[in-house]
Amino acid sequence: MTTHTSVAQSLAALGHDTRLAIFRLLVRAGHGGLNVGEIGQHLGMAASTLAHHLGALVDADLVIQERQGRQIINRVNFDAMQQTVSFLTSECCVGVTLTKAGAAA
Repeated sequence: MTTHTSVAQSLAALGHDTRLAIFRLLVRAGHGGLNVGEIGQHLGMAASTLAHHLGALVDADLVIQERQGRQIINRVNFDAMQQTVSFLTSECCVGVTLTKAGAAA
């Protein structure tokens, strides 16, 4: 179940230019994912910078990391991404009615 807190955490993680760039790259990479070196090559960033930002994406449950031998593969958690998007769009265009009391607030 998606909560306001988990969605807010996801959006906060994506609210940084670097993390948004990493996330979009991983979305393009699909289920195969990328290791930190590959992400760095695509985005022209140092591994230490990427590790910091990937940590925030992992903490927000938007990225899953899996060890494969000596490499750590980073993949988008597509379920979490879909839950976040669904939360934002679930009530699209249903209309809003304000009461007089609500309009004054």
